[in-house]
Amino acid sequence: MKLALSLMLLLALPAQASEAWEGFFDPFLGDLRAELAEAKRAGRKGVLLMYHFEECPSCTRMKREVLWRPEVQAGFREHFARLAIDTRGAQPVTGLDGSVLPESAFARSQKVRGTPTFDFLGLDGALVHRHVGGIYDPQEFLSLGRRVVQSKLK
Repeated sequence: MKLALSLMLLLALPAQASEAWEGFFDPFLGDLRAELAEAKRAGRKGVLLMYHFEECPSCTRMKREVLWRPEVQAGFREHFARLAIDTRGAQPVTGLDGSVLPESAFARSQKVRGTPTFDFLGLDGALVHRHVGGIYDPQEFLSLGRRVVQSKLK
């Protein structure tokens, strides 16, 4: 009986993660200038952009193993507005220069070459740190966020 219950919990975990990872991100209406202004009003230190796409295996693994976790969501929510940009998407994105591009073209304009890519922006819009590739340990991902805050977003 105990083994059956353990197996049920393990099988339910990926379902929970697949539904909850979206809570990591703030709703994104497509205007980075407005997002930076809102982050400043909210007392955040900066903005975290995650470039991803639906079929990206590394992105999927991060969503399944890291981004759904409440401690990760709370840790990043404290310091960052968190936005997802689909590197194959068509949603219009207004860049910091006022130009409007579909997500896919915007990602190319930012020289995103792999996914996931995490861009940490200061409240002035400057890129302060870029991390390319997945981080599959929740504590390591939280540590990255803390290092950026402590060393680059004072």
